[in-house]
Amino acid sequence: MTQSPGAGAAPPDCILEGAMGRFRRKACIALSLFTLFVFGTLVGLKTLKPSDGDPGPRLRLMPPAEGPDTRRPTPARAIVVLPPTAPGAHPGAPPAANPDLHIFYYGWFGNPDFDGRFAHWDHPLVPHWDPKVAAGYPKGRHVPPEDIGSSFYPELGAYSSRDPQVVQEHMKQLRAAAVGVLILSWYPSGVEDDYSDPVDDLVPSILDAAESYSLKVTFHILPYSGRSERSLYENIKYIVDNYGAHSAFYYYRTSTGRLLPMFYIYDSYLTPPAAWANLFTPSGSTSIRNTQYDGIFIGLLVEEKHKQDILESGFDGLYTYFASNGFSFGSSHQNWKAIKTFCDSNNLMFIPSVGPGYIDTRIRPWNNHNTRNRVSGKYYETTLHAALTVRPEIISITSFNEWNEGTQIEKAVPKKTAQFTYLDYQPHEPNLYLELTQKWAKHFCKEKEQWLM
Repeated sequence: MTQSPGAGAAPPDCILEGAMGRFRRKACIALSLFTLFVFGTLVGLKTLKPSDGDPGPRLRLMPPAEGPDTRRPTPARAIVVLPPTAPGAHPGAPPAANPDLHIFYYGWFGNPDFDGRFAHWDHPLVPHWDPKVAAGYPKGRHVPPEDIGSSFYPELGAYSSRDPQVVQEHMKQLRAAAVGVLILSWYPSGVEDDYSDPVDDLVPSILDAAESYSLKVTFHILPYSGRSERSLYENIKYIVDNYGAHSAFYYYRTSTGRLLPMFYIYDSYLTPPAAWANLFTPSGSTSIRNTQYDGIFIGLLVEEKHKQDILESGFDGLYTYFASNGFSFGSSHQNWKAIKTFCDSNNLMFIPSVGPGYIDTRIRPWNNHNTRNRVSGKYYETTLHAALTVRPEIISITSFNEWNEGTQIEKAVPKKTAQFTYLDYQPHEPNLYLELTQKWAKHFCKEKEQWLM
């Protein structure tokens, strides 16, 4: 039997020599591996070291001034610069503006900081036309900034339309809503309403701000004392001569390819059709047709008989403006199909006007029966759906900021004073109606694609 070496016995020399050899071989292998590791690390670090003359890694969205950088970056440092894409094509970009979605915009608000006084926020309480009814309601006017002539309170406060930051914020909100064209309410200088300062001098700044957000501007010509077909011709001439060359000025492309400005004529029914026909028909005595001031002229439909009046006047189309469903023949959704049929039969454009709701009792306290509750956005979506049902070429929205009548989609915030608790958009955020508008702007585009197929 072979005896194993005991713990205290000395091992033979051959065993010691073999063990030492194995140790040296393992040490050499380990040293070689270590050397390779160090060398590999140095080589790796060398590839990450900045080249001579380059101070180190940095973001470059443009080539350096001295010329293009021809070095091929390693994947770890590669920066992908996306080529220009359509708005809304990548996260964070504003949605594409829909040129067939127009919105009524008001530049008549003022405050002491920019205008020396409040304008429109201090709107007086309008008395009822019946003295007996009027006697049962309060009189006077509102006292901003806490007490304003609106049932909602703007996120921007009792702002001035002359504040450049306000105008920029408005254009930002409009672009976020995917609206393409704002319809600027306009008076000729010197004939403004009793509650407003002049608005014509604001037009250049509004055009510039709209341009910065890729928006277009058209005009909503309001009624004024003495308005006639002759004075309107002068108004059109003034607007085109002064603003028509601006890149933000809206032009509508006709089926024949002509680019013509569009004008909405508020309360057009106040002028007889025969007078308008002098201006809007080719054979009229003061015809604007086929001149450098020709355009697309849209009349207001209130009563059913106005359909025929608008046709005889020579208008190119009609709109309904009011956001209160049932208030007038034109604003009643149930009539839109018949109106569209009439327009199609007579080569007129039908532009239905949609709105988020209606409440003007802060300036007309006796008009509660025309209030239309917003129902957390459901009223707005219902009226948008009604508009799309008749397949219009253009949809108008009443309004972006008509705060006095509570039709605004501009951001509003909760506010409570000792005398009044303002309405708001809760439980939703202040931008609820901007988001709903964007949603339906996309839907409108998709629907139109289907209609054209």
